[in-house]
Amino acid sequence: MKRQLAALLAAGLGMAALPGCQKTEAPAVADAPDPVAQAPVAPAEPAPATTGFPEHVYFGDTHLHTSYSVDAGAFGARLGPRDAYVFAKGNEVTASSGQPAKLRRPLDFLVVADHSDAMGFFPLILAGTPEIMADPQGKKWHDMIKSGQGNAAALDIIGSFSNGTISKAILPLPGTPAYISAWQDTIKAAEEANDPGRFTAFIGFEWTSNTGGNNLHRNVVFRDDGDKAGKVEPYTTMKPLGSDNPVDLWQWMDSYQQSTGGRVLAIAHNGNLSNGLMFPTVEAFGRKLDAEYATNREKWERLYETTQTKGTGESHPYLSPNDEFADFEIWDKGNLDGSVAKTQDMLEFEYTRSALKNGLLLERELGTNPYKFGLIGSSDAHTGMAAMEEDNFFGKTTPQEPSAERLTKGFMSNPKSGVTIMDWEVGASGYAAVWATENSRTALWDAMERRETYATTGPRMTVRFFGGYDFEAGDADAGTVARTGYAKGVPMGGDLAAAPAGKAPTFLVAAMKDATGANLDRYQIVKGWLGKDGKLQEKVYDVSWSDDRVIDPATGKLPAVGDTVDVADASWTNTIGAAELVAVWKDPDFDPSASAFYYGRVIEIPTPRWTAHDVKRFKNKPLEGTRMVLQERAYTSPIWYTPD
Repeated sequence: MKRQLAALLAAGLGMAALPGCQKTEAPAVADAPDPVAQAPVAPAEPAPATTGFPEHVYFGDTHLHTSYSVDAGAFGARLGPRDAYVFAKGNEVTASSGQPAKLRRPLDFLVVADHSDAMGFFPLILAGTPEIMADPQGKKWHDMIKSGQGNAAALDIIGSFSNGTISKAILPLPGTPAYISAWQDTIKAAEEANDPGRFTAFIGFEWTSNTGGNNLHRNVVFRDDGDKAGKVEPYTTMKPLGSDNPVDLWQWMDSYQQSTGGRVLAIAHNGNLSNGLMFPTVEAFGRKLDAEYATNREKWERLYETTQTKGTGESHPYLSPNDEFADFEIWDKGNLDGSVAKTQDMLEFEYTRSALKNGLLLERELGTNPYKFGLIGSSDAHTGMAAMEEDNFFGKTTPQEPSAERLTKGFMSNPKSGVTIMDWEVGASGYAAVWATENSRTALWDAMERRETYATTGPRMTVRFFGGYDFEAGDADAGTVARTGYAKGVPMGGDLAAAPAGKAPTFLVAAMKDATGANLDRYQIVKGWLGKDGKLQEKVYDVSWSDDRVIDPATGKLPAVGDTVDVADASWTNTIGAAELVAVWKDPDFDPSASAFYYGRVIEIPTPRWTAHDVKRFKNKPLEGTRMVLQERAYTSPIWYTPD
């Protein structure tokens, strides 16, 4: 029966049958290459869709920096946009640290999202142009980089930018030759790499609001080709040409669409480093939230990057004390530059789940939910390489590329606040998964716009999530999960209308393991709702799980799946867990008068973290407290229920 079910799910999820259980140990960076894993240089062209609904999931990164970003360049990145696309397509490159680098499997799409502020600045600093050398700040940074202090220079540049003390006399601003050249070359690189049906290279940039060191960054992704995107220059935060207020970014986006007929969307990220500013509920930038703010944020910010290298932002143990999985790769020490330490009162306004909950409350007050966003993951790597595999992790910045020293080095330390982040705390996360009809800019962007996406912390598990009122237990055994899901309900990112009399929402869920990765522990549904008493609530339900475990009636908890990880060997076995999970679940606590959201969370069995692979590879000793094991996961975009 299990073998038959695997085949049925494969058909329904658009995946091939999976291999059986086996000891799983992917080769380390320095090991001999696996000829099977290393063979592909580009994604295989998918079969054309014939059903009318998205049959294929595509994996990519919407947040990668290259040497065109001034901080990445200062950190040591020498790979440009073209190198980034070569790497993403599965080809080998020479990393900025001088070692060969290659993904085991190519990506399907990539957004090179270099910072719009100071685009084209780093090459000027590195070259030591007369303008740079004539400015004390510019000369200092040039000399630091040339003397091997690039890491310190990068942090100084970030701090100067955050505090508004960067010299405007040397910054390439929109309209200057250096800025225009960098943007046009970014566009040209994307156009050269774009290969519809096989690989999508999106045009994009990162708008980097960072006033006071508080992260309010957004990635802007164009649906369009260079003929439209090239008519504008990216929006910046530097006044008077730009602004650090997201409201002004949305106005720029609207102006772009009105003037060119093009389409853009924005993706916020790292609310965990905003110190309580990412998801406001009362006011933002001194202005009380109103219906206009809510409408515009919901319109322009269709997705949220819930996991990346600088921490996973789904939830936090303080906010979700009853959720044993809320502590995954948490960064909660301070803001982006560590200038202000974190306090607990900030957390509610930084994390995905609390934002989704507060969105329900704001919708009741303002008429529109400003936090009605889908979920993705991406890297935010500043190396030019979207290398988010635990056993092949090339770090966030060039100094973090594989070496015997990276487990003991500090990533960032602010002596004034006491905030310190070590290199080992950087996570190998994540990727964006998009359900689309084909691998093209238009199809993928349209899927992002309708929020038919999910986040993964790195593995490429295949996940479906449908909601409706008519799913039955037998639908979990249907020949095609997708066909049934679209016929009877709405996919992730969708909306459920008011419930018919006597009915409660039902959900058809299915997940398949990464074909080369770990088995699955469980599929959970996370629910948040606004009660009759006006209080926001949440609950996590286990709806499908592996092995023959039984929920403890006393605690309501499912026992842990177990742990096969051999830390010393950086390996595990797929002798526990399941290759696929599928179920139909009905909300047992449904109140038809209460607004709610539901999203899926799929959790793998324990596997070695990148730190364990480093210990095996370099025979070094990790610092006390270094995490060596993790349970990778995926988070689907929510489905919202709104009563009449």
